[in-house]
Amino acid sequence: MKKLVTLLFHRVGLVAIALLTQILVMVAMTMWFSQYSEYFRALGVLLAGAVLLWIITNRSDPAYKIAWIIPVLAFPVFGGVLYLLIGGNRVSYRTKRKMQHIERKMIKVLSPDFQADRLEALGEDAAGQARYLERWASCPVYGNTETEYFGEGEPFFRRMLEELKKAERYIFLEYFIIEPGVMWDSILEVLQQKAAQGVDVRVIYDDVGSIFTLPADYAERLEEAGISCDVFNPVVPIVSLRLNNRDHRKLCIIDGATAFTGGMNLADEYINRKEKYGHWKDSGVLVRGAAAWSMTVMFLTTWEYLEEKDEDLDRYRPAQPLPEGQGYVQPYLDTPLDFEAVSQSVYLNMISRAKRYVYITTPYLIIDSAMNTVLCNAAKCGVDVRIITPHIPDKKSVFEVTRAHYPPLLEAGVRIFEYAPGFIHAKNMVTDDLFATVGTVNLDYRSFFLHFENGVWMCGTSSVESIKRDFLETQAVSQEVTLEMTREQHRSMGLLKQLWRSILRVFAPMM
Repeated sequence: MKKLVTLLFHRVGLVAIALLTQILVMVAMTMWFSQYSEYFRALGVLLAGAVLLWIITNRSDPAYKIAWIIPVLAFPVFGGVLYLLIGGNRVSYRTKRKMQHIERKMIKVLSPDFQADRLEALGEDAAGQARYLERWASCPVYGNTETEYFGEGEPFFRRMLEELKKAERYIFLEYFIIEPGVMWDSILEVLQQKAAQGVDVRVIYDDVGSIFTLPADYAERLEEAGISCDVFNPVVPIVSLRLNNRDHRKLCIIDGATAFTGGMNLADEYINRKEKYGHWKDSGVLVRGAAAWSMTVMFLTTWEYLEEKDEDLDRYRPAQPLPEGQGYVQPYLDTPLDFEAVSQSVYLNMISRAKRYVYITTPYLIIDSAMNTVLCNAAKCGVDVRIITPHIPDKKSVFEVTRAHYPPLLEAGVRIFEYAPGFIHAKNMVTDDLFATVGTVNLDYRSFFLHFENGVWMCGTSSVESIKRDFLETQAVSQEVTLEMTREQHRSMGLLKQLWRSILRVFAPMM
């Protein structure tokens, strides 16, 4: 009872009550007006028809369209109004103008670094991927960059602390979740020390991601400690599409020369100081050298978007000499406020061009038709396709949907493993001993189409071998899922659970 009262008076509870009230008012109005006049029912049918035409003809993913067509057909007036409020991917003119400014800024600052054609010596697969990210995401590919891969949260955290203590000019952090504890408190201590020394320290965190972990006034508290802070897309108690678009990026940037990214947020479960779902398996990558500048620009343009002010980005360019590096490194970002699914395209390109193997780790496997087709086709063509998912889930309903996607993949020859010690949160893919990507992107609809994401594509770096080795070591402690196992599990389910899983799969794009 005490927990319930606490939740009700927490910001989450108050927002939830406000949203629920709005939905109930909409339902009541549609019911009342439908009894009031035949004209209203006719208007409702016209509204539903218009919404259905919009859904069918827009550029959304087909699975997302189906998930919305069902409620609009079942509840024409209410479903149509709800889609107009929170469906699709519409943005206001003001937001679109701000995003266009950011895109122009990135092109202006980073286009002199474009050099994708240099990768032709490694083959058209490498050059093609690099060209795509330069032309459609404004993200250059770089040499003169060292990378270091981390297959667990603990060494990643230790290395991050070491590098943060070396900062001389600025520290930029952008994370989905921040939670006080061993990890964040240790980082915050360094940030406060550096801010006192005159280092420019800035933090961005997502309001939904941190809504249960940080108080509503946390940004003000950081500001009082000398740390500049912005909250991404603050939650307001209004039914709106804005609630869908979250900042899922994870960036730690030091002096423009060193950067970290990967699956880890700044909370204790990511370094196994707090156990939630067995052993938490995650990954990350350190980028040092030329490519770290691209990640710096990613942060600064987001900061400009939030602050609504221009900055001279050139004054943040690193002065350190560039390392030799090995291979090529291409950090990339993805935004839901356009029609270019950059993260999905990176994955599709890598899978479709693989010749020998594709190894993927992901916490969620909620894939659309395009991803399912390319994975199945690769396996049918003889490519060794393997995927590792969690054995202990963090969200049971999402885990049901993940398992519901197993059968067609297994039938095509894809091998699937579940990480037996606990929850795997790493978002990696490695192919053919040549290409790899590490970042924040889950294999689900939210990451591909609704969230702000980032990753690092690597070609011919030493980290590619490290990622492959980590995958095989993780596979060794994972349980392989067979087609017979999935069929037996399905047979043992009750009819209600089978129906529930089917419903979840239909509405998975909204989860």
